[in-house]
Amino acid sequence: MATSSINAVFKGGMNFTADINGHKIEIDTDESRGGKNLGTRPKALMLASLAGCTGLDVVGILKKMRVNFSDLSIKVDAHLTEAEAAIYDEVTINYSIKVEKEDEPKVEKAVKLSQEKYCGVTKMFEAFAKVSHKIHYL
Repeated sequence: MATSSINAVFKGGMNFTADINGHKIEIDTDESRGGKNLGTRPKALMLASLAGCTGLDVVGILKKMRVNFSDLSIKVDAHLTEAEAAIYDEVTINYSIKVEKEDEPKVEKAVKLSQEKYCGVTKMFEAFAKVSHKIHYL
């Protein structure tokens, strides 16, 4: 069974530096919550993980399909509940991509494969949120 681990070191105030496979990520909160805005918020990192996971899948699948594309971006919109420990309950993954018209079905297949089969982060999100996606052709 595979395991994962990271190390987050407290730096003062509300700031932590997380070491993830040798890559440093600053985590903090804004001034209204006692932080100094020195890094991103933990929940935003979850959304970045989702975008990165599905993005890697889609790029890999499109390359295998030999689809030429450009201007790929993934924007994740998420709704937080009102609870004290607010969680995401609705998430929309917006893919924007430039491809030839005849390759659009291949993009749709790549996104579907990522969402339904390959992206483990999507599967994690589905445990607590309604996840949907949209594809925007440029």
